Amino acid sequence: MIGRISGILLEKVPPQLLVDCNGVGYEVDVPMSTYYNLPHTGEKVVLFTHQAIREDAHLLFGFGTASERALFRQLIKITGVGARTALGILSGMSVADLAQAVTLQEAGRLVKIPGIGKKTAERLLLELKGKLGADIGIVGGGAPRDDTQADVMNALIALGYSDKEALLSTKNLPEGASVSDGIKFALKALSKG
Repeated sequence: MIGRISGILLEKVPPQLLVDCNGVGYEVDVPMSTYYNLPHTGEKVVLFTHQAIREDAHLLFGFGTASERALFRQLIKITGVGARTALGILSGMSVADLAQAVTLQEAGRLVKIPGIGKKTAERLLLELKGKLGADIGIVGGGAPRDDTQADVMNALIALGYSDKEALLSTKNLPEGASVSDGIKFALKALSKG
């Protein structure tokens, strides 16, 4: 299994790259989020990769970050979502945006991505709920600003609040608040809502 490649970027033709690794040229398909952050041709590039072996082809997919690759791997496990659709999703949303959409169960944000219909969006939300945050390193499926917010969210979830409630109640935590003060602040916000 090829997990990472490092070499000279020879060609960039969206969504495919050609990377020279010690004289061997690898064709790598990348999402547009990775493509926009690539160096110029002739420069060194490092990509996290996922290799897919099918009867008719050996395909290599590249990603700028390990979290993008982890999300790609989660997406292709979902029935009806192939590699091309997963690349399209990653091209249309960042990892943090998708995690937040899953936490808040916002199908409307997913439907805006070309190739994603209402049924596919609902399936994605259902399949990724509870999996996205832990596998990709985003606590609680949202995108906490810092460790304090993450700790407060985890405490609220442990108290029985949903991921969505925990994320919404911690959005306006005061800067520099301790975890215990943050929990009090979030509980007050939840009691008002």
